[in-house]
Amino acid sequence: MDPSKLRRQIAWEAARLLYQRQESEYYRAKMKAARYVCRGWVKPSDLPSNSEIRDQVQLFARVFEGEQRKQNLLEMRIEALRVMLTLERFRPRLIGSVLTGHVRSGSDIDIHVFSDSAEAVALTLQDEGWVLEIERKAVRKQGQERLFTHIHIQDSYPIELTVYPANRAHYVFKSSITGKAIERASIFELTEFLATEYPDLDLEQALSDACDQIDRFQLYESLLLPLENVKQSPKYHPEGDALYHSLQVFDLARDELPYDEEFLVAALLHDVGKAIDPHDHVAAGLEAVAGFISSRTEWLIRHHMDAHAIHDGSFGVRARRRLEQSESFEELLLLGECDRAGRQAGVPAPELDEAIEYLRELARMCGT
Repeated sequence: MDPSKLRRQIAWEAARLLYQRQESEYYRAKMKAARYVCRGWVKPSDLPSNSEIRDQVQLFARVFEGEQRKQNLLEMRIEALRVMLTLERFRPRLIGSVLTGHVRSGSDIDIHVFSDSAEAVALTLQDEGWVLEIERKAVRKQGQERLFTHIHIQDSYPIELTVYPANRAHYVFKSSITGKAIERASIFELTEFLATEYPDLDLEQALSDACDQIDRFQLYESLLLPLENVKQSPKYHPEGDALYHSLQVFDLARDELPYDEEFLVAALLHDVGKAIDPHDHVAAGLEAVAGFISSRTEWLIRHHMDAHAIHDGSFGVRARRRLEQSESFEELLLLGECDRAGRQAGVPAPELDEAIEYLRELARMCGT
């Protein structure tokens, strides 16, 4: 086979593995792709560079994400600047795909900050209302083990801060993709870059809008967490608390319609009102999420108890005919099936953060 053609095939397969998140590291994706394409040993000279693979990943992003990718990139850059302004005293530097423009579905915002105390960085963020998690991870590279400290923020887009000692603010970091010095931007440099890249953008207004925007997924999580303390009748809910039930229903719904975000949100949130007003949980739940769900999701939640009445034959004929006029009637019946099936004691169910992250990723893919 022509070496250049072989190289392109390996690059394409490695990019597919990375884009579909079957692999997260370029080296592993490259070697797995080479084994698949060549069915055996491959000469090192036939292996594509990380840069070639990255270009293929971007091709996947352009094909599958279209114009939404450009809008996501702008929003991510504004969000990066907002975080950096919050952390100004820690000399933040934006790096990675959000700066270079090589974003794809699921990309996070990568920022370096410089402080001898990760807790000080975290406290600054928490004082401004950010929800975060500190992770310390040992990484072995070139025979040496190093400890990295990351701060993960779940917002409209995932944000990863890497905390370095304060005296490394001017250290030259090298890219594992190109081998060259990493491109990075300070607050001033990012502001200038945005002004050049988006001449019609009102940056001050965009930052203000980003600050005012409530992350609907954080709202969902805050409403779902109290359900863990809502104990239900063992006769109708032998599985136990309402959160465990909701996660079972979500998991069953995901098996049925994995790409229907509105249906999945209804499955996850259908009982949130039980922690607010157990006597009328449907109305209480809908009031709590008003403005943060679609009209279709609202309709499914509003009528999910009707689906049970239809199932047991206690629902009126005329009332059923009215519901049947909706294009989502079949999904309503399916939601009822998932609700009834999600009442098993001891069965596996996803964690809440896994369910929320699945919906986040689906929303990014669909541009919702």
